[in-house]
Amino acid sequence: MGHPDFRAGARIFATLHADNQHGMVKITPKQQQRFVERHPGAFTPESGAWGRQGCTRVRLDAVDEDTLGEALSLAWQVRAQQPRPVRPHPPAPRRHPSR
Repeated sequence: MGHPDFRAGARIFATLHADNQHGMVKITPKQQQRFVERHPGAFTPESGAWGRQGCTRVRLDAVDEDTLGEALSLAWQVRAQQPRPVRPHPPAPRRHPSR
């Protein structure tokens, strides 16, 4: 998508937006609510379903280093603790009977 992302395994827990003024952390909705209440100028839910699931926009010029570090640590912990999805093995190629 043209912007850096940060991963725990293969799962994104934070991104830096293309404008370099905002980022996103993927935390729980409860954690999101706490950050938005305590730091309303720095944290807002992302739009739509992403925001309802905990994706939280961070205004980088409005957040101090310790608070951002806390949000990133929580986001990493949330993603690292989630089980990886089980992917079924691809089906074996079909053999066509000789004609």
